Amino acid sequence: MDELVARITSNVGIDPATATKAVGMILAFLQKEGPADKVAALVAAIPGAQDAIAAADSQGGGFMSGMMGGVMGLGTQLMGAGLGMSEISGVSKETIAYAREKAGSGPVDAVVDAIPGLSQFV
Repeated sequence: MDELVARITSNVGIDPATATKAVGMILAFLQKEGPADKVAALVAAIPGAQDAIAAADSQGGGFMSGMMGGVMGLGTQLMGAGLGMSEISGVSKETIAYAREKAGSGPVDAVVDAIPGLSQFV
């Protein structure tokens, strides 16, 4: 997780705590919305991913995320964490690119393809 957070901090320009929180939210979203076996492979390939997911889950998604699901709900959560649209895009792209490096394109692309609307953001 440290390698991914450092990459996001450098390339997107957000602080490490926010980057960690955002990655946790994204991975928790993938775990909730994606095919369980493919997401499990993706999460297992990223050191510290399960801890980031647990931290994101423990913080809850806030009022609006309960009302809005899918990719839009995730975007609302990330905005609630203080990220703007360009930062959300940057964190999402860095997280998926890192996941592809660690887990391979097959499982990651299967997850992205299985979640409606996700491909346009990553």
